[in-house]
Amino acid sequence: MSQKLKLLLVVTLFHSHVAYASDPDPVQDFCIALKDSASGNPSCKNPSTVTVEDFTFKGIKFPGNYNRTGISIMLVNSNVFPGLNTLGMSFVRADLAVGGVNVPHCHPRATETLFVMEGRIYAGFVDSNNKVYAKVMEKGEVIVFPRGLAHFQMNVGNTPASFVGSFNSQNPGSQRIPAAIFGSGIEEALLEKAFGLDANEIAKLRKRFLIPL
Repeated sequence: MSQKLKLLLVVTLFHSHVAYASDPDPVQDFCIALKDSASGNPSCKNPSTVTVEDFTFKGIKFPGNYNRTGISIMLVNSNVFPGLNTLGMSFVRADLAVGGVNVPHCHPRATETLFVMEGRIYAGFVDSNNKVYAKVMEKGEVIVFPRGLAHFQMNVGNTPASFVGSFNSQNPGSQRIPAAIFGSGIEEALLEKAFGLDANEIAKLRKRFLIPL
């Protein structure tokens, strides 16, 4: 086998791996997801009955209620907006009280682009070398968080803040770092050694971030 042919084979295999790592390409113009079907499997609405209303969504027109936690997150995917089905995207609206925080988290299957609608938001991410890329974002500005990297937001202004995040995946996934560590059932002895905390401190963190089963 020639060197050029070997190189072509490697490039082809790599391209195939990258292609299958993302959402599959649609095989039709659209597929409005039906909420219920006789088989229980996802199905598409009959195209002859599809209208413009299937491609519009009003669920994030107004701010969410952030009074209890300081943040409201409204995820918009094909479960609540069937018109997104098979299009390889989803998005989120978040509203933050003054001082409100969206704790460090990551999306294992998507890059996120964040657009600030209102307020001043300290936003950024940490790369695989533990370098922080962060700044205060203002209304009308955009920041991107690469897929799989931990990122965060905090309202540092004097008024409530809002942003919309767009994902290049129908199902980006979300893993909140504090809950993943202290709320997932990792052995207490390991956490004590890893973070230099005692049993009482671990117990407090477990109670705060416990993920219900």
